[in-house]
Amino acid sequence: MPSFTGTYYYTLDPKGRIILPARLREVVFTKYNNPKLFITNAPFDKCLHLYPLAEWNVLEEKLKDKPKTDRSIQFFMRRVFASAVECELDKHGRLMVPYELRQNAFSGEDVVIVGLMDKIEIWDKARWDAMIDPEKIDVDSYMKSLAEHGI
Repeated sequence: MPSFTGTYYYTLDPKGRIILPARLREVVFTKYNNPKLFITNAPFDKCLHLYPLAEWNVLEEKLKDKPKTDRSIQFFMRRVFASAVECELDKHGRLMVPYELRQNAFSGEDVVIVGLMDKIEIWDKARWDAMIDPEKIDVDSYMKSLAEHGI
């Protein structure tokens, strides 16, 4: 079954909409068979996460029985669930990014849409370019960590 993959460069339109790339729309409709999505703040990065309804439900199930007094659970719930907005693609394959989420994640109109298996990330282009620069990470440490995970 296909999953979300690829990196796509787009521009927000004046109304705050972006076109979801055809490859990602195809996964939404073939794998998930439902146009409902949830868009939310990422828990730890200044980007947005976009979940198909089925994946959002999996996330809810994972959190349902977790201790609500745990500070990390509280942070996650406040950062992710409190900002979540249910949305659907329009007939042109566009997605409205709510104003509050745009203000939190983007400094301009240029965005990068990234497929990450079961979810999609939407980044401010300048922030994305800086984050994926191999010169800004400890390559040896990352390679060791990935090897420990069998990757």
